[in-house]
Amino acid sequence: MKKSLMWSADVDPDVVEADEFEPILAVDGDEPSTGEMDLAERASLRRVSGLSTELADITEVEYRQLRLERVVLVGVWTEGDAAHAEASLAELARLAETAGSEVLEGLIQRRDRPDPGTYIGSGKVRELRDTVVATGADTVICDGELSPGQLRQLEDKLKVKVVDRTALILDIFAQHARSKEGKAQVELAQLQYMLPRLRGWGDAMSRQAGGRAGANGGVGTRGPGETKLETDRRRIHKRISKLRKELHAMRTVRDTKRGRRETNAVPSVAIAGYTNAGKSSLLNALTGAGVLVEDALFATLDPTTRKAVTPDGRPFTFTDTVGFVRHLPHQLVEAFRSTLEEVAGADLLVHVVDGAEAAPHEQVTAVREVVAEIAEEHRDSMPPELLVVNKIDQVDGTRIAELRRLLPDAHFVSAHSGDGIEELRAEVAERLPRPDVFVDVLIPYTRGDLVARAHTEGEIVEEEHTPEGTRLRAKVRTDLAGVLQQFVGVG
Repeated sequence: MKKSLMWSADVDPDVVEADEFEPILAVDGDEPSTGEMDLAERASLRRVSGLSTELADITEVEYRQLRLERVVLVGVWTEGDAAHAEASLAELARLAETAGSEVLEGLIQRRDRPDPGTYIGSGKVRELRDTVVATGADTVICDGELSPGQLRQLEDKLKVKVVDRTALILDIFAQHARSKEGKAQVELAQLQYMLPRLRGWGDAMSRQAGGRAGANGGVGTRGPGETKLETDRRRIHKRISKLRKELHAMRTVRDTKRGRRETNAVPSVAIAGYTNAGKSSLLNALTGAGVLVEDALFATLDPTTRKAVTPDGRPFTFTDTVGFVRHLPHQLVEAFRSTLEEVAGADLLVHVVDGAEAAPHEQVTAVREVVAEIAEEHRDSMPPELLVVNKIDQVDGTRIAELRRLLPDAHFVSAHSGDGIEELRAEVAERLPRPDVFVDVLIPYTRGDLVARAHTEGEIVEEEHTPEGTRLRAKVRTDLAGVLQQFVGVG
């Protein structure tokens, strides 16, 4: 029976001390990984189109793919060529499908800039309304962020629900967030998005009375005082404040764990890249982490940290981060700041690119824009970047040659087939920081623990056993050099 070694999925992903990472022996076919169980749970409840009576009383499930919405997509082409606009709308379609929708039609409007009133212009709105009626769609998704006025006008004219790109991405994040921190981050981003879009003078709304009710306000101004709109706005502000305090406390815990790694001088590698580029698959291939892998956008949101060892025995960590996308909503960048700081604090950034994508250079640009924003926030330079093109098993030789010309410094791998993984592992080990303090010490035999640390954490140049103890000439980190200082006396 085939066996494989992997790290326990029950370990806190942020804790990286060696004694807390206990490998478990999993038997293929008997013990599924955490990722496989998560994937099975997501696929366990799906609606079969055409068989449901659409009753109002539907059992609620955690993964919201039970009810599929029928959507029409619309985008505004303001710059670039037609292929760029079509690629952006195709990505929007994949986002809609990931959120659990059925895409019926897609329209693109060529304009110098989006219409300030209706996003696509009054003529296109009438055409879009005809398309909605003809297809029987119940939702329209716009490939851009709509202002509150645009959102309201479109819903008034189209008579169906209107969602913009930002709200769609936030909905996907809400479906896929699993950890307490991830759920809090997504809720904060949703509330920040929702706050300026509260609207309406519905039946439950009540106008405020000006001064003494009935004195100078006149007919139509009397009421209990605060409007429901103001009440909702105040509640959202209170909830945002509470979430920020909770995230600040979680950030303190994350910073403490990160500081412990830095104190122990454990090198760290952050895996970043476009969504669905294969970051989780690459982490599984390099460390056997067993995290969830799914052919969907933003399948995994919570960062996962796993320990690894270089071929010469040096320990380091791999951290899988949240995926990026074109025009990533600024609310998400703000809410996930503590998670994205894993990128800023790493010693090496492994930038994963989807080799099967038609325009990989655009994905590279989108990721680097977000990374640059993080660097600007920290007022620091980002770690060295190692570009990795994944999914080479899905493209032919001609395409690979084209990608090599387009991305000459990249490493080409396939996390699925294993091609290039060993070469990538060696390249990562080569780029990690090495011990840089040279010591020449005579360690007594009673301190064999220090000799073991020097072998594990440093690079031994020469070792000699003498009657007084073990003489070591080695390169070690600064913290270990300080401990060995008392034994300096030879050479």
